[in-house]
Amino acid sequence: MPYRIERIENLLSEGVRDKVYPGAVWAVGDSGEVRATGTTGVLDPDEPDVRMRPDTVFDAASLTKILAVWASIGALWEDNVLDLDTPLGSFWSEVTDHPLGAVTARQLLTHTAGLPLRAQLKNLYGTDPASIRRGVLHEALNRPPGEAVEYTDRAALILGYLAERLSGRPLDQLCETRTWRPLGMDSTRFGPLPADIASRCAPTELDQDTGTHLKGIAHDFSSRLLGGVCGIAGAFTVLNDLTAFLRYMLDHTTARVEAGFGADWCAYSLTVQTGGLQPVRGLFWHPAPGTTDEEDVWVHYGFTGTGMWVSPTQDRWAVLLTNKLYYSRDRQPLTDIRNAFRQETFA
Repeated sequence: MPYRIERIENLLSEGVRDKVYPGAVWAVGDSGEVRATGTTGVLDPDEPDVRMRPDTVFDAASLTKILAVWASIGALWEDNVLDLDTPLGSFWSEVTDHPLGAVTARQLLTHTAGLPLRAQLKNLYGTDPASIRRGVLHEALNRPPGEAVEYTDRAALILGYLAERLSGRPLDQLCETRTWRPLGMDSTRFGPLPADIASRCAPTELDQDTGTHLKGIAHDFSSRLLGGVCGIAGAFTVLNDLTAFLRYMLDHTTARVEAGFGADWCAYSLTVQTGGLQPVRGLFWHPAPGTTDEEDVWVHYGFTGTGMWVSPTQDRWAVLLTNKLYYSRDRQPLTDIRNAFRQETFA
């Protein structure tokens, strides 16, 4: 299927006119190269002369779960350091004799671990990172593991802690050395960003404390509470880095990068891992809404307005980065655009 570039550009420009987001950058391609890319709108409505650019920095939000946690867990899995079906309590002393000890990494990756659904860490455990870690790892489960698919940010937070424990390195260092820098993702990093980089960052939600929109500081409150680095959110990235990441996911002829994740992890993750439970999940990826098994399109979204899609069957990927949170938390307008964008970029 040829890429419908004019229709994509019109669709995304309509989102700017309708104030779904101030601006957007996008790209589509395959394992070989970037096939089409574009920008529309402005970085900040308060500065209408500053247009969106290919090197605009975005708060990745939940794409952090893929770029940092999924990639790092995949590297450990391919190193045979982590078995996805071994209960965590059998090798992780912090959770031994606690409810989380009966949970497996696979259940965390598929959101079937039965974790508590509450997300406001500060209200539960205070503001000290050590107290938050202890509270998250020791709290009772919401239901028995493997019983239901229930999305919660806690899964990524716990997997981030697990990756740090197994690797012996902080999550930001682990990501940089094993995934981001080997793939040439030189602009991807955890925040807060230094001023020179933050100036190129797409602003997100209005910060009630300062009266200004957040730029270079993670929108996600849990990430800010934990110093900017955690499995939930906190990474910042640019379009070119995401295209490199997705091309690598599809290019099974590429050698595994410096002990990072490889083709086996990608192929395994983009398959149904939840048995008969609904909604269907892979390993941190899920089927794009409205797609068929034959289309084989998997997606991951970020709350700030980011998103990326990948299809092994079609050898195709797509990225759409927006700062929709500048205007509103209403998800439906961007959901409609995302679904239309996916229809234009995949068969």
